[in-house]
Amino acid sequence: MIHAHVLAYFADDTTRSYQLIQWLPVLEQLDHQHPVAIVARDEETAELLGTRTRLPITLAAGFAELTQVYAESDAKVVLYCNNSMLNFHSLLDGRKLHVHINHGESDKQSMASNNAKAYDRVFVAGEAAVQRHEAGLLEFDTSRLVRIGRPQLDLRPPSLLEPSTRRTVLYAPTWEGDAEYNDYTSVDTLGADIVRAVLDVPDVRLVYKPHPKVTTSTVDAIRDAHTAILALVAAAARRHPEAGHVAVTAGDILAVMPECDAIVTDVSSVGLDWLYLRTEKPIFITDRHHDAERLRQEVPVSRCADVLDEVDVAELTELVAARLEYDEHHLARVAMRHHYFDDLQVGDSTTRFLESVSALVALRDRLVNGGPGRGEAITA
Repeated sequence: MIHAHVLAYFADDTTRSYQLIQWLPVLEQLDHQHPVAIVARDEETAELLGTRTRLPITLAAGFAELTQVYAESDAKVVLYCNNSMLNFHSLLDGRKLHVHINHGESDKQSMASNNAKAYDRVFVAGEAAVQRHEAGLLEFDTSRLVRIGRPQLDLRPPSLLEPSTRRTVLYAPTWEGDAEYNDYTSVDTLGADIVRAVLDVPDVRLVYKPHPKVTTSTVDAIRDAHTAILALVAAAARRHPEAGHVAVTAGDILAVMPECDAIVTDVSSVGLDWLYLRTEKPIFITDRHHDAERLRQEVPVSRCADVLDEVDVAELTELVAARLEYDEHHLARVAMRHHYFDDLQVGDSTTRFLESVSALVALRDRLVNGGPGRGEAITA
């Protein structure tokens, strides 16, 4: 029997395990207030998670196993960090409150889908996410949205980079997505030229940190472009070993950002994490779809960044060098940070998360015991 107030449910294989892994330190903090356990559906994922956390892990590969685990559990709240189709197996349990917590804050179209209607509550970062749901969904009850910020940004993981006297430019592209509408990657379109341009900036160190799924992609164009980028970085490192050019293909990107002075990224959570943590530093956002007006409307952070829809290497080199000297978008980013993350400072998101989960644990007990609470809003 699982003796936990809160379950973190994860149904996918190891290639998506990063989605839950980033939550583990936060869930371990929650465990001090409400016992937390993880329910995994994939054996290899369960084994991997067991090496990353002290939280108890239960494997329920089959639906019958899952229903038995839930029947024997005294859990009150279930947390979901993605929208796996197998989430619906878990959502069948009507005696628990089901909460979507996602695995990042971004402007990708998938961030506001009808899947949100399946959960009792949806934890979001701030006003931008609320507006995203209002604009993208029909007949969605926005009272289900709970603004908590992004607790992972309260963490301070050890740096993955060696110190450098050079200015460091981070190229951090996303993956290709599950479908064309959700494909925002620059790896196969602009990636190699971005790397060439940054390498030509005087007195700069390039760090290439792709999305984990770029490194395991089965799409020929992505795999080939990624390999080419790795070759460019390796060659530059051999030519100029003192520069410290490096590809970081594993580990937490939040452990890379503090050592960097500018970022080139795609539409993804990475740019918004940078906006929160490194507000004072330049952002370059790629536009794979060559639609400036769409980007401006759907990706507000692009309004305080330089947008790249094509790359002339010499021109981008000059632009990056100029931004490192004078960043004209700084004040706009300060305002944009508020739009995405309210007025949260370091530590506030974790507090909101813990308080919101605690409120839902209490609400679930009132509902099950027939007391007041039905339709209650959670505003923490």
